[in-house]
Amino acid sequence: MIEYRNLRIALLGAGSVGAQVASLLLEHGEELANRSGAGLELVGVAVRDLDAPRSADIPRDLLTTDAESLILGADIVIELMGGLEPARTYILQALNSGADVITGNKALLATHGPELFDAAEQVGAQLYYEAAVAGAIPIIRPLRDSLAGDRIKRILGIVNGTTNFILDRMDTAGESLEAALATATELGYAEKSDPSADIEGFDAAQKTAILASLAFHTTVPLDSVYREGITSVTIEQVDAARKAGYVVKLLAICERMTDAVTGEEGVSARVYPALVPRSHPLAAVHGAKNAVFVEAEAAGDLMFYGAGAGGKETASAVLGDVVSAARRHVIGGPGVAESTHANLPILPISSVTTRYQITLRVIDEPGVLAAVATLFSGHGVSVETVEQSVAAPGRGDAAATATLVIGTHEASESDLSATVAALETSQVVSSVTSVLRVEGS
Repeated sequence: MIEYRNLRIALLGAGSVGAQVASLLLEHGEELANRSGAGLELVGVAVRDLDAPRSADIPRDLLTTDAESLILGADIVIELMGGLEPARTYILQALNSGADVITGNKALLATHGPELFDAAEQVGAQLYYEAAVAGAIPIIRPLRDSLAGDRIKRILGIVNGTTNFILDRMDTAGESLEAALATATELGYAEKSDPSADIEGFDAAQKTAILASLAFHTTVPLDSVYREGITSVTIEQVDAARKAGYVVKLLAICERMTDAVTGEEGVSARVYPALVPRSHPLAAVHGAKNAVFVEAEAAGDLMFYGAGAGGKETASAVLGDVVSAARRHVIGGPGVAESTHANLPILPISSVTTRYQITLRVIDEPGVLAAVATLFSGHGVSVETVEQSVAAPGRGDAAATATLVIGTHEASESDLSATVAALETSQVVSSVTSVLRVEGS
């Protein structure tokens, strides 16, 4: 029997996720209350337009355009509006009133997270955000709680379903990036008006900042996350990767590492398309699915896989936070502050140690391979593999050319990028046609 008073829940936003949260709260409220130990009463849903169509029915008398009044009367506020403002202002109002807040707003957390967590700590409230990264996949709570006693070494994540869908179509269906993007847009994975948040890596970078901050107990600002999108990935690169036993994935990488130059321990957070061996678990993540691969010192390798988006799927993560927040009210006591006190330095991309696969068009004549090898060794980069294609015959006075695919051993990013720059200006190199990093091997 539930003896604790009803907890008043205010919902801000009724888009694809918010509407599902409202519907599930109303439909399964009694069951969720039994799990929580307190009654859960949805007292209102703040929206911009009372008459806008919604993916789930919400009783008209719950809808309001007065978000501030709704916030001030709530014990738990769920923010699913998205964007930076007015979401930031509303969350601060809720926390300062003593309410716990649940949000799925990755952009806001990546940009203003320290301010929001500090506000929660000042008043003893709690800010929950399981839905902010990887949709339905439970990854925030495992990193924050279950692995808090471990030492995480690295996280490799596929955290944007749109780009994974596009790259998967290029790999499995042989579509160009443009054709795969059109398919993703038609199916509703990509934003029709402007897909840049996905394909340019902005969405993944926001999630990377959140994951890195959690994993390494260090505030990782969004502007310190190195970012490359997938717009330069070609079908030729994807085909070559397949033949070499790799698949191209847009990876979010969070890594505790030692600076290759200074020897200083720090944190690297980066997003870019990379070659992943087909034997790696992340290579088997198809379609619009997400996955997060965690390498921990004591726990070893852990894989979290599932739906990274979708109204009902993401609502599942939100409702998990609702139950956690309600249980905290029943038990009592202040909220648990974020653990961001390790203060590890954030290392630039030039400090990273990685491997490259570089594809070159070169003049097909004696001594070219030796000249290319000299460029690599001159920059401190060791060549691991070299594959040469059959030379293409020259036309007229044009010299015959050949294709070299060169795999490197591990080297610093700065040395590798300097090598690529030298290749681009070399007289024996017609063009550098592809440069991809290799991760997960």
